[in-house]
Amino acid sequence: MAKIIGLGNALVDIIVFLESDALLVDLGLPKGSMQLVDIEKSGLIRKACEHLPSSFAGGGSAANTIHGIARLGVEASFIGKIGQDDYGKIFRDDLIKSNIRPILLNSLTHSGRAVALISPDSERTFATHLGAAIEMTIEELLPEHFEGHSIFHIEGYIVQNNALLETAVRLAKSHGMLVSIDLASYNVVEENLDFLKRIVKEYVDIVFANEEEARSFTGMPPLEALDELARLAGIAVVKIGREGSLVKSGEERYNIPAIRATVIDTNGAGDIYAAGFLYGLSQGWTLDRCGRAGALLAGKIIEQSGARLKDETWEEVIPLLRSI
Repeated sequence: MAKIIGLGNALVDIIVFLESDALLVDLGLPKGSMQLVDIEKSGLIRKACEHLPSSFAGGGSAANTIHGIARLGVEASFIGKIGQDDYGKIFRDDLIKSNIRPILLNSLTHSGRAVALISPDSERTFATHLGAAIEMTIEELLPEHFEGHSIFHIEGYIVQNNALLETAVRLAKSHGMLVSIDLASYNVVEENLDFLKRIVKEYVDIVFANEEEARSFTGMPPLEALDELARLAGIAVVKIGREGSLVKSGEERYNIPAIRATVIDTNGAGDIYAAGFLYGLSQGWTLDRCGRAGALLAGKIIEQSGARLKDETWEEVIPLLRSI
């Protein structure tokens, strides 16, 4: 039975529902943006929002993907770094509750957190403090973390620590694992292009990218970018929004349509697409069926607010997934 492990930034999402956009102006946060903030600014934002309805959930791109995989019944683990604080406890408890084996390194630094400010029109503005999440070192990654797993999934945001990403994928390959990477953000790709191209060519078996990320990586539009990514990696997936997604491996190429959905919030759609695709791969499904699984989950998550599917949606989705 396949087991999947992920590595990424361990973040707690603090979801706050705004009464209006006036608070964004007061806090100096451009609507719809993702701003990196220090711990003082993060605390100031939390204090300014303490009178508003809020909730907490484990977050981070790779963690979201692993959460989806675990909800589909696959044994899963997650490697990340947290602080010894309430946010770190929230993140750990969320993994355990979701039947994910936590491989969590500890820091004296504050745990990473992302304040997601939801405007009345459902647009999200993020103020993210990475904290302990970005402190993981290559010495803390151990071979035994990878033992017994067959697929390793890593988020592109980790590429900002080149040595950590390369050490992780080397360890995974030394254990005979398939390596999957989500390119995460076009600006991250642009800033680390030469390194990423080498990593994808030498170590990666499955690469996920949206249209912007694929263009940043290859300089090409989606179809040509797909060909280039598939040439470098074993399997390439390029997501093209309402047009669906493209999947290629060798001479196989599939155009996967998006499912009909009423868009409320696109946050987490790429993460959950990867969960559906990797789930299918772990079950030995054909690539087009893997793509349809990803499209189904992505279509469901954009109809709700939040980066993870609600329990009742999982109850609806799982029978559909098994029959696609």
